[in-house]
Amino acid sequence: ISAALEQNAGIYHVHSPELIPAALLLKLIFGKRVVYDTREDFPGMMLTKTYLPPRWRKLMSRIVAGAESLAARVVDGFITADSGTLKPHAKTGKSQKLVFYNFPNLRYFPEPRAVEKQFELVYRGGLSERAGTFVLLRAVRLLKERGTPVRLLMFGYADNKQTEQMLRDAVLSLGIESQVTLQGVIPHDDMAATLSRALIAVCPLQRIPKFLNNIPVKVFESWACGLPVIATDLPPIRPFFGKRPYGVLVKAGDTYALANAIGALLKSPQRIAEYGRQARQVVVERYNNDREIRKLLNFYKGVLSCQQGH
Repeated sequence: ISAALEQNAGIYHVHSPELIPAALLLKLIFGKRVVYDTREDFPGMMLTKTYLPPRWRKLMSRIVAGAESLAARVVDGFITADSGTLKPHAKTGKSQKLVFYNFPNLRYFPEPRAVEKQFELVYRGGLSERAGTFVLLRAVRLLKERGTPVRLLMFGYADNKQTEQMLRDAVLSLGIESQVTLQGVIPHDDMAATLSRALIAVCPLQRIPKFLNNIPVKVFESWACGLPVIATDLPPIRPFFGKRPYGVLVKAGDTYALANAIGALLKSPQRIAEYGRQARQVVVERYNNDREIRKLLNFYKGVLSCQQGH
């Protein structure tokens, strides 16, 4: 608190649930303007924390949800990264509300260049069961059995060494070690170049509470690289696919549906190119960080003007 007060800021922007007590003190005791930013579905995340005993996960989820609800009642501004996360708090308190979508920054995702594709598929994100990575591996095996071997690049983080080893064991047991390349976390500066090494991006998230609220940023990053995306058909991402073809949506956890979608798209290079072109276009026109920053600046102005009117 003392470090924050030394800044004498016009607005204090707080990101983590752990800092909600500090946010409340800044607002209620010191009369500061405070914005709370729940950039994730934190209550949903608590349900997936494997380091917590199962009986504690629901309790922690309820505690975090209660803390965020209190923050929405007290602070001046309340920000979420998707409409699903905002919904429980939309009518809570008098705080101003904003959905700030975590869309790509085009400075890191320039116009795609024609490069030689080293992989048919790329997956970026958490390497875990809940993220659908094992479903994806089984789909790769199924395609191999059908006579369509595909090369898959996977990069991102594993929850722990045990999960990473399970992934490597699955690759070996499925007999697809010559087709799958595993990388760790890469610098954000390298994201566009790494995604662009493949023809198609895959986002096979499972149907769990967190993914029923949070929009997968990886979809928009892939679109920014001119890649079509085969993604799980979940409520947060469904509206963004809309009526224009930027890829294919499939049922969560369905290995056969995923394999079928991959195989069908690979048979049509023209569809891959057209989907990718339209995907890049919609990111440049609508789904980029510049538009969201303008929204955020206007939101700050509203918070400041409302407070000054008291």
